Amino acid sequence: MIKGFNYTIYPLGDHAVTIELGKIIDAGINEKVMSLFRHLQQKKASYIKDIIPAYSSVTVVFDIARLYRKENKFSGDVMIEKVNELLLDFKPEKSPVKRLVQIPVCYDLCFGIDLLEMAHQKQISVEEIIRLHASQIYKVYMIGFLPGFAYMGKVHSSLVTPRKPQPRKRIEAGSVGIAAEQTGIYPFNSPGGWNVIGKTPLELFCHDRTEPVLLQPGDEVQFQPIDLPTFHQLKK
Repeated sequence: MIKGFNYTIYPLGDHAVTIELGKIIDAGINEKVMSLFRHLQQKKASYIKDIIPAYSSVTVVFDIARLYRKENKFSGDVMIEKVNELLLDFKPEKSPVKRLVQIPVCYDLCFGIDLLEMAHQKQISVEEIIRLHASQIYKVYMIGFLPGFAYMGKVHSSLVTPRKPQPRKRIEAGSVGIAAEQTGIYPFNSPGGWNVIGKTPLELFCHDRTEPVLLQPGDEVQFQPIDLPTFHQLKK
């Protein structure tokens, strides 16, 4: 165990392990997650296929055939042993300068299909919901659910809203939603249970770009309200 750095390692399936630093959404814990993520990337271990940061954990995916050839044996204990070896010289460090990404969002009711319901539930105006949502700078904690879906937080306490009890079968790509303390953007048309309050004309995922995913863990995001004509202009 690293001094001043508490973590738990456990197998995740038969070819990965998870390093867990906590069980809550916390900016401080996520900073350590990102520091650990960068440390493991720099190791460039040939037997590691992928490293996946999340809210409070990092999952390490192994090339089990390569690991077997290196160790002449394979098990969950071997994976945990290799991760512990990689952590021997790990020292949590602060993130480098964060990238601020500004995302234009149209909060028109034709896109913000849950705005009126949220305003009624919370006894505040639609305009206040928009103001509060666009007034914060959000941290991208992780990418998941769909390629390019960024889990961001935390929303203003007045906007905290549980997921819908019955998910919709289709949410349009670019839709901006709220679920509990999180906000996010759907990169594709997909089912979803988040409360939709607007839409961005930007593509969150595009395989033709050098970096297909627009947002990355550790980024900061600020939403910029735009009107409907501007949305259609930018969409073109």
